[in-house]
Amino acid sequence: MSKRKRFGEILVDAKVVTEPVLQLALEKQKGTGKRLGQVLEEMGVVSEKDTAVALARQFGFRTVQNLASYSFPEDVLTLFSSETALKKSLFPLKLEQKNLYLAMVNPLDMDTIDDITFRTGLRVLPCVTTPGEIQAAVHQHYLGGRPNEPQQDASDWWTILVVDDQELVRSAIIAALKKEGYKILEADNGADGLKVACQHHPHLIISDTVMPRMDGYEMFRALQAHTTASKIPVIALSSKSAAEEEAKLLDAGYFDFIPKPINPIRLLARVRRALKTAYNSNGPPPR
Repeated sequence: MSKRKRFGEILVDAKVVTEPVLQLALEKQKGTGKRLGQVLEEMGVVSEKDTAVALARQFGFRTVQNLASYSFPEDVLTLFSSETALKKSLFPLKLEQKNLYLAMVNPLDMDTIDDITFRTGLRVLPCVTTPGEIQAAVHQHYLGGRPNEPQQDASDWWTILVVDDQELVRSAIIAALKKEGYKILEADNGADGLKVACQHHPHLIISDTVMPRMDGYEMFRALQAHTTASKIPVIALSSKSAAEEEAKLLDAGYFDFIPKPINPIRLLARVRRALKTAYNSNGPPPR
């Protein structure tokens, strides 16, 4: 029997990442307790969907999505607690005789599969999904949601303000975010961005640093002086990609930095990271 491949090797074989990128991610992963996929997402190399599709194609698993929108029988949901579902990144889908269809972020986690089989006597049939799907499903079906009422996808919880005076850049960013289901506000200068932020209180702001009327630095300083808006994480965009520029922005208090030209995969990964970190992955607080 051939040796089971590691997750990173699967991503390399599927040409999702290169070998040098994998090795860099493995170095970053050491001692963090994070999943390799999470590290790659934070690096802006892959998205949750990229890793799910790669696993599914490599091993012939089915992929599942929109879990929060469906109803599930009570006897299926009670197989796991919400804590277990979140900790193990899994969600029970259905029972057919002695078969349990199980949505999993890592369908190759044989320790978890063997434990479930031993504990329940059921044969586990994994399906691949993303962490965001698991979180949305647990929020809907375990943590106070009503199983018979569909809930918006996880991305639909969030409102993001995009501030950039370059229309093509702003439009490209908005298109990438809307494709993932985020609600978007926009402004073409810092003064209008500040006004929109204080009026609508988005969950995240993505802002260029060089703009007319009021530049990104001035807008950021004004936000920091505002009682409510100061709590909104801000990701800076800049055509200056040097390490000195990044250090300057992070030292000033920006949550993150993305160099121009914008890479959509990096953008979406940084957005997911910012929202998860700022709001503890539980969905946004009431605004």
